[in-house]
Amino acid sequence: MVNDFVTFQVAAICGLIGMTLGWRGVMTKYSGFYDLPTAWNQVFWGILLGGAFASYADNSLFLPYFEAQLTGERTAELNLIRLILIPLIATIGMHFLLRRKRVRKGGSQATSGWALGLAVGGMLAIVLITRKVQTGIDGPMDVLTILLIGFFAPRVEAIITAFHGTLMLRKKRWGAIFRATFWRASSLTMFYFAWFSPLAWVFIIPPILLVQDSAEKWVWDSVPKEGRRRWRRMQADKKREKQASARLIEAPQSMILNAGNAEE
Repeated sequence: MVNDFVTFQVAAICGLIGMTLGWRGVMTKYSGFYDLPTAWNQVFWGILLGGAFASYADNSLFLPYFEAQLTGERTAELNLIRLILIPLIATIGMHFLLRRKRVRKGGSQATSGWALGLAVGGMLAIVLITRKVQTGIDGPMDVLTILLIGFFAPRVEAIITAFHGTLMLRKKRWGAIFRATFWRASSLTMFYFAWFSPLAWVFIIPPILLVQDSAEKWVWDSVPKEGRRRWRRMQADKKREKQASARLIEAPQSMILNAGNAEE
């Protein structure tokens, strides 16, 4: 019982840290200019939906994959239909959450999607890390795998779900579902592969870094127009204050130089 408790604690801490780091940056940059209460509400629903998605995917996809890796034989449960169907069901559930009236009213599909995806990815990370700790940590590579899953699983899901919300804002509802399903199935496959082989991170990390700027633009597009104007004014005020501070610092220096020249 103690070992199970410690295992869950390690997995939960890694997953929650990944969610926290995923929130920082994109979401904190525009904090106060988008519908923050709705985003936090999506975190709650994401924990519920993500727990169900991660658990079902673990039983239906990961365990057959794990068995196939151990035995070297493909199991009957491991098939393409399940790989598409399970992410599709999860994507449809997220789609309905992003279609709620309070989300559509403020046009906050992208910001709500980022928050929702972080929670879903956090639950996925907790399940995968739990499996890793249960099977035993043999060396530094296993520790690194745990840390990378904890960091990147929430962020990948956040990017996918924010993209889903952005497509909804562009009135591409069916395209949002199909594209998000494809990328969710792909990411799930790569994280399962990364569970066994560190080589998978070569294919996971570069795309995330490349799409990070686009994700920031999706969140910005989800900020209401009035919020954008206030954010631009705030940035302009900060810039003017910085320039004024720089002039105040330069002024005494120039006075000292002029005084020195006068004495000469």
